[in-house]
Amino acid sequence: MNKFKVAVIGCTGMVGQRFITLLENHPWFQLTAVAASPRSAGKSYEEAVSGRWAMKTPIPKESRSLVILDAQADVEKIAGMVDFAFCAVDMKKEEIRALEETYAKAECPIISNNSAHRWTDDVPMIVPELNPEHAQIIPFQRKRLGTTRGFIAVKSNCSIQSYAPLLSPLMKAGYDIDRVLACTYQAISGAGKTFERWPEMVDNLIPYIGGEEEKSEQEPLKVWGHIEDGKILKAASPSITAQCLRVPVSDGHTAAVFVKFAEGKKPTEEQIKAIWTQFRGRAQELELPSAPKQFIHYFEEPDRPQAKLDRDLEGGMAITAGRLRPDSQYDYKFVGLSHNTLRGAAGGGVLLAELLCAEGYIDHKA
Repeated sequence: MNKFKVAVIGCTGMVGQRFITLLENHPWFQLTAVAASPRSAGKSYEEAVSGRWAMKTPIPKESRSLVILDAQADVEKIAGMVDFAFCAVDMKKEEIRALEETYAKAECPIISNNSAHRWTDDVPMIVPELNPEHAQIIPFQRKRLGTTRGFIAVKSNCSIQSYAPLLSPLMKAGYDIDRVLACTYQAISGAGKTFERWPEMVDNLIPYIGGEEEKSEQEPLKVWGHIEDGKILKAASPSITAQCLRVPVSDGHTAAVFVKFAEGKKPTEEQIKAIWTQFRGRAQELELPSAPKQFIHYFEEPDRPQAKLDRDLEGGMAITAGRLRPDSQYDYKFVGLSHNTLRGAAGGGVLLAELLCAEGYIDHKA
């Protein structure tokens, strides 16, 4: 196929680096432009990330000699070079909102890893297997922005990927959920760090991640919401309470989840396991390049899933679960796991872009 030309804005940070590695030899996408802050602009990509490359694989050959452009000063140039762009910049929220809208108005669709536009009511926040229909809001957003091609779509926070994908199939199967308690144990790469850069995390646990609990409690409700009058209205239920902890793990967010179903809606354990293992979302139906063949994997072993053993399942794009059992105060409790920089960040962004290309929301520039 004629590959889509792609830019990575915010290419030097950890998520940006992950985008660069995922685009290497991608069957649909060709990395064409990279952009970052003025201090990196003008350097080759290899020069800019020298000494700070955090990925386990080498810098891809196709990106090494690309000259980094200024993410803010070179908007028109970048928009003219590519069909769409991934955005993973490290800036203040209001600056990110303005920057992403500037690209969209320059007719460059933006697939954002940032949180700045997650609560903009005509910006879809899509997990491709859970709410692909939210892409239908894009024409309303284009009308507001005055664009024909340009728009912004975002992926959700990495923390909710370890439990929302396990709740959605149950709700889709007709088992309404009343309330959820989720305790997340989040890897240091979620803060853009490695143990070398953050030695304080060795043999340590920090019971606070700024803003994470609010995101964990609210973002699933937008994913489960519906479109009405050109806006995405969040779901009224279930009620979610969350506690988020940073733990000494390199990659992989784990969640301990407690679920109470609505009156008369409680499935059996075997029904839950069957729903999880048989669930197929739009990404699987379309056989998107980055989609896991099986979205959810359930482990019967009592000590699984484990971050070190299971985070890379299906290229880090699968969700794993285990320890499903009855609870004395809720109906059930279980453990979920997702790879936070793959499924939860750059990989989720690439999969979202594949979905939007496959569904015709992103096209090749004339």
